[in-house]
Amino acid sequence: MFLLNLQSKVPINVQIQEQILKFIQAGVLKPGEKLPSVRQLASENGINPNTVARAYTELEKNGYVYNLPKKGVYVAEKELSVPADPVRNALRQLKEQGVTKSELLAKIEELYREEDNAED
Repeated sequence: MFLLNLQSKVPINVQIQEQILKFIQAGVLKPGEKLPSVRQLASENGINPNTVARAYTELEKNGYVYNLPKKGVYVAEKELSVPADPVRNALRQLKEQGVTKSELLAKIEELYREEDNAED
């Protein structure tokens, strides 16, 4: 079900989150449907269970899934009218890679300054 690129610069937990959101949006996963267990998904893809747990926790925090202790993780009844925010995903990846807020803001200012100078 999941196609994870272990060589990608996108963290595996983010790849899992994005794929689950796409499956929900496409109707492949429906509200109330059970997701694979953390251990099952980890063993099927040869990844650490903590990575899967991190992805599920983030999805739960954002209201896309809910966890029933000792029962599993299920798709929540939440409307997905727009696809995942690529800017937010990129920022999350940078944050996870250790880029600080001040470094990021400085790069953004630099980029816009270069573009403004190019227009003159």
